[in-house]
Amino acid sequence: MRYKVAPPARSLAVLADARAAIPLVPEPEADCCRAIQQATDCGTRDEARTLLTFLQALDLVAESERGYYRTQRSLDREQAGAAFRQQVFLVAELLGALEDGPLDVEGTFAAVRDEIPPWERNRHADWTAVWRERVANLLEWGVIFDLLTADGEGYALAAQ
Repeated sequence: MRYKVAPPARSLAVLADARAAIPLVPEPEADCCRAIQQATDCGTRDEARTLLTFLQALDLVAESERGYYRTQRSLDREQAGAAFRQQVFLVAELLGALEDGPLDVEGTFAAVRDEIPPWERNRHADWTAVWRERVANLLEWGVIFDLLTADGEGYALAAQ
C-alpha cells in the first residue's frame, strides 16, 4: 500500500516529537491528533491527522483495532527515507524523474503529472495546484531524508 499523504516538510525533530506523542500501547480513547497538535507546530487537526498518516507511511506509527501506537522502529533518517521511497505515492516516480538531472518543482511536476490517477484529478477543482504543492512537499521531504539535494533553483538526486 502506498500513502498519498504529503504534509509540508518540517524536520526530523518534528517527526520525533509527533511520534513521541503517540502512545506505545494503543488506547481507544487517546486523541492522537490532539496530542500531535500539542507536541508540534501543527495548528489544525487536519494538519495533525496528515502528519499522523505520514508517520504511518514511514512505519513509525501503526494502527490497531484499539487505536494508534508507536512502532518499535527508531526514527532513523536512512530507514525513514527508505519507507518514504517505497510507501509514499509518487516518490519513486519523482526520484526517477530526477535521474536525468536536476529539476525545479514545475519541471518535476510536469515529469510526474501523468502518474496521477483520474480519480485524484477529479477530486479537486484545481487538481494541478493541489498536486504541484504535494510534489513540492515531497521534494522537501526528500531533502530531509537525504535522498535529494536542493540548491535554491532545483532538486537533484543526492550522491548515494
